[in-house]
Amino acid sequence: MSRPDLAARFPLVLTTAKVVQFCHSQHRSLPRLRRHSPDPQVELHPSAARARGIAADDWVTIETPRATMRARARLNGSLAADVVCAQFGWWQACEPLGLPGYAADGPGAANYNALIDTAVTDPLSGTVPLRSGLCEIRRLDTPSS
Repeated sequence: MSRPDLAARFPLVLTTAKVVQFCHSQHRSLPRLRRHSPDPQVELHPSAARARGIAADDWVTIETPRATMRARARLNGSLAADVVCAQFGWWQACEPLGLPGYAADGPGAANYNALIDTAVTDPLSGTVPLRSGLCEIRRLDTPSS
């Protein structure tokens, strides 16, 4: 479904990809695995980051018409300039490393599932559009407009 009414406010396309060391949303509590990826990440093109005053490793907010999530910015020049790729599955804490878990919703949330629209599904499979949402991204300390 096309949403030109939202395109100005949410000019980026949101997608996701699996983090290879974790099994979907599991095992973020294991120190050996969490050392490699201590925080949720979102990848974006350097030009999209520059336009928003975002540097690598900044905490950012990803916003869709449904919700927001926080993540650390990772710059990736191989992405299209209008695409961001956020990680899913961040809820477990890693107590041995002192790394937090994340809420399902609210200001400190890192829940990719909350970002996506579940009202529209594929008519054949019934799946939701996990990789084609509209979004905007900003530095976490930047107030929303």
